[in-house]
Amino acid sequence: MSVTTVKRELLIRHLEAWAPTALHRGRRAIYLHGYADVDAGASAEAAVRVLADLPDLARGRELSMVAVGDDMTTITARLGEVQQQAGAGAGLSVLAIAAPVAVALRAAGAKNVPTLGFLDAGSASEPPAVTTVTALSAGRPAEVLLVLPPGSSPDPYRAAGFPLVTAAELATGDEPGQVVVFLTGSGKSLEHFKEALWAVDEFAGVRLRDPGDPERHLIDISLQPHPGPLRREILAYLAGVGAATVSDLRTFTLTETVYRAADASRVLHLMLDARVVTRDPEHGRLGGDVLITAS
Repeated sequence: MSVTTVKRELLIRHLEAWAPTALHRGRRAIYLHGYADVDAGASAEAAVRVLADLPDLARGRELSMVAVGDDMTTITARLGEVQQQAGAGAGLSVLAIAAPVAVALRAAGAKNVPTLGFLDAGSASEPPAVTTVTALSAGRPAEVLLVLPPGSSPDPYRAAGFPLVTAAELATGDEPGQVVVFLTGSGKSLEHFKEALWAVDEFAGVRLRDPGDPERHLIDISLQPHPGPLRREILAYLAGVGAATVSDLRTFTLTETVYRAADASRVLHLMLDARVVTRDPEHGRLGGDVLITAS
């Protein structure tokens, strides 16, 4: 399967988790779908189908999908047809507009409204401006699923106004792959994203690479991912800080690596068994306050 298919599946999984939570927070929520014209609207159509199937829309909730791109001439009619075919009720509105993201958000009234942005610039000539991503932070709460062209760094987007940022490279070989970046203010949402990332295991041929791994190890997408890259990154982190609690290492893993917090606990057990690290206290449950030091 292609990287495009993996991205679409990741978007669908995250939309299915995000939309019900956003609608429970208030009566309105906004989903912005950027670069809607890049793949001829296929991912935008998939998003419409997911949102049209939400049961909360029948309970007086309002969800606005705003699709933006440079050329929305044919996309506008297609999204309308998909919305009609999906049987979406009055609670879902779909607006297609050829305008910058910031302008589209203002038109939709996104300020202080739960907002999710999806910006797939993976095949674009250059990554989105940081200010474009920053515009999405006007939502409360807000989060962004961002795809960057191969070789792009996620680091500039850490200044876009989101407390938590994580990234993963979608690779099909040794050459650099497109980089998926997730920005949010919710640790729970970040965990949900990581679970979705490691759950698209049916798409053979696409693997993950941790942008922080200096050895650029390719990792098969699996619910039990290979521990090698995470082990190296934890050791490098411990070399810098000297010692860290299990809670600190779980947070580091969740935010600074491609792995989940639960993977940190699994890898720490392996590292302790191999005596690569030591713990204080030496015995008992590996709780969050246990101090870990490199041997």
